[in-house]
Amino acid sequence: MTRIDRRDFLIALTAMTLVVLSSNILVQHPFTHWGMGDYLTWGAFSYPFSFLVTDLSNRRFGTKGARRVVYVGFVLAVALSVVLATPRIAIASGAAFLTAQLLDISIFARLRDKAWWMPPFISSVISSGLDTAIFFSFAFYCGVVPGVSLTISEMLGQTGIVDQCIALPWVNLAVADYGVKLALATMAIAPYGAILAFMRPRLQRHA
Repeated sequence: MTRIDRRDFLIALTAMTLVVLSSNILVQHPFTHWGMGDYLTWGAFSYPFSFLVTDLSNRRFGTKGARRVVYVGFVLAVALSVVLATPRIAIASGAAFLTAQLLDISIFARLRDKAWWMPPFISSVISSGLDTAIFFSFAFYCGVVPGVSLTISEMLGQTGIVDQCIALPWVNLAVADYGVKLALATMAIAPYGAILAFMRPRLQRHA
C-alpha cells in the first residue's frame, strides 16, 4: 500500500471497529421510547453503518482490500466485545458480521459497474437480512436448539464459556431491526454518493 492507501485503510478499519463494538454494547439496551422496548435496541441504529464502511472500502480498495478491512475489523471488534459486552454477544456478532460482510462484498463486486447507487443498496439489503437472522437467533434465543436438545448457553458451557442468556423478544427485535436497516440503507445512499464524489480523484489516480 502507498502512504495514502495505508492512511485510508486505517480510517476504514477504525470506523468499522467502532461501529461494530458500539453496536455490540448498544444491542443489549432496548430502545424504550414510544413503547418500542420490545421491538428495537439502540444497536439497530448504529450497526447498519458497518455496511456503509464496507461498501466505501470496496469502492476505494477493491474486493481484496475490503475483505482485509472486514477480517481485521472482525478480529478487533470481537476481541473488544468479549471484554465490553458478553462472550455470547461477541460470538453472535462475529459470526453474523463475517458472514454478512463477505456476502456484501461479493454482491457489491458483481454490481460494481451498474448505476452508482445500486451496488451499496442491493448488497446492504440482502446481506443485512442474513446478518439480522444469524445475530438475533444466536444472541437472544434462550430455548432448546432443535435437533440438539441443548440450549445455546449449555453448548457454550460445554466449551468452558459461562453464559447466561439475555431473555429478549428476539423475533420482534429481529424484524424491527431489519426494518431499521432497510430504512438506513436507503438513507445511506446520499452520504455514500457524497463520499464517493470526494473519493473519485483518488480512485482515478489509482486506476
